[in-house]
Amino acid sequence: MIKTKMMHVTSLIEGNPISRAEGRTANVISPFNGEVVGKVSLASAEDAERAIQSAHRVFHETMKKMPAYQRADILRKTADLLEAQTEEFARILVLEAGKPIRDGRGEVGRAVQVLRFAADEAKKIEGELVPMDAAVGGENRIGMVRRLPIGVVSAITPFNFPLNLALHKLAPAFAAGNTVVLKPAGKTPLSAFMLVKLFEEAGLPKGALNLVIGNGSEVGDILVTDSRVSKITFTGSPAVGIDLRQKAGLKKVTLELGSNSPNIVFEDGDVKAAAAGLVRGAFAFSGQVCISAQRIYVQKGVYQEFLDQYVSAVKVLTLGDPADESTDIGPMISEKEAIRAHSWIQEAVKAGARLATGGNREGTLLEPTILVDVKPDMKVVCEETFAPIVSVIPFETEEEVIEMANDSVFGLQAGVFTSDINRAMRVAEGLETGGVWINETSTYRQDNYPYGGVKLSGIGKEGVKYAIDDMTEIKFIGIKLG
Repeated sequence: MIKTKMMHVTSLIEGNPISRAEGRTANVISPFNGEVVGKVSLASAEDAERAIQSAHRVFHETMKKMPAYQRADILRKTADLLEAQTEEFARILVLEAGKPIRDGRGEVGRAVQVLRFAADEAKKIEGELVPMDAAVGGENRIGMVRRLPIGVVSAITPFNFPLNLALHKLAPAFAAGNTVVLKPAGKTPLSAFMLVKLFEEAGLPKGALNLVIGNGSEVGDILVTDSRVSKITFTGSPAVGIDLRQKAGLKKVTLELGSNSPNIVFEDGDVKAAAAGLVRGAFAFSGQVCISAQRIYVQKGVYQEFLDQYVSAVKVLTLGDPADESTDIGPMISEKEAIRAHSWIQEAVKAGARLATGGNREGTLLEPTILVDVKPDMKVVCEETFAPIVSVIPFETEEEVIEMANDSVFGLQAGVFTSDINRAMRVAEGLETGGVWINETSTYRQDNYPYGGVKLSGIGKEGVKYAIDDMTEIKFIGIKLG
């Protein structure tokens, strides 16, 4: 396990740490071995209000007036600083999230890319001219549409990609000229603290990014309901997202919620490539990925061939210490979550499902598990496992598999393997998901395309350009000529 000096982090308002009385602290626990790897001074409701007040003031005094080239320069400098500290950030992700070190480096690399995308997009925010003379009486008039920053953004982020998913909210906000109050997941505050410091070093004005680390019940409602907040962007569970949406009123809201992503392998698809891709697609970061492959539908003609290859590939995965360079699968975020996921496996087996491989648990380590002979109403199929569990399900026809895949309250992203372009387009259009990949797993995501779901998977889109669109207000300006 990585050894590092104990980090003591705190909320930051205008770059200044909050002072906390005794008893207002929490430990950051390693998911792998239960060791305390950090201590956090928890914010109060009053701290959250001060963070919003500061962000509101700095927006009006500084950020909304800052030219695009300066915003782009700050984002680019932050990217360079983060890239130079790749190993340090990756090691923090190992400690606080239990992320395998190779995946940690991958997350840092993607985070750098998000910042650079945002730096580019900061210079491309533009409006349009409206042809006023298209309407009767519109002669001698000029109409223009401008995109202007929206104001204070509340960003509430999850534990599974604590760096990259935070930047999917922060980078577009700053590119557009907004300010942000960031509330990270309670289990992963260390990387958030380091990230705020990085922005400060890159020249972001003090108060443009304030960090609030605290209990959702105490500080979360304030970040959602305060009238000075103009936009809320949240990644987390459907239950919390729905509650947030109800409390937000007329504020703009982006919700990235749950999923149980379907992946479909047709007889004319590349079975070998599908099996290989879906190993990582289902088990990366112990399946704790919103678009993790959870349901794999395989056409009957290649079902056994696929299953044999898939099981063989999964059996050789290395489960263990996330700091070890050879580890493929690390711990789940907590033993509570590992116990919950393991109970779902046992419940499915008791109801008739069969283990093709895996199914055992030791502490927070849950073996990568493949289930067959499952039923649609089993939790491992119809709910979001958020664990290293996948079900492999046979099907016969295209129409049947589309119906099976759509039989879900979720609809975030899907994968389809076929060599028939016509079938690919038919299935892509038939699937009720926000995104579909052809000959790629549902788990693949780039940071520059529109990402977001339908149904209980959420509302709104991330992806730098598309997030900027929702973090700006459209203003019309008309001029009547003499």
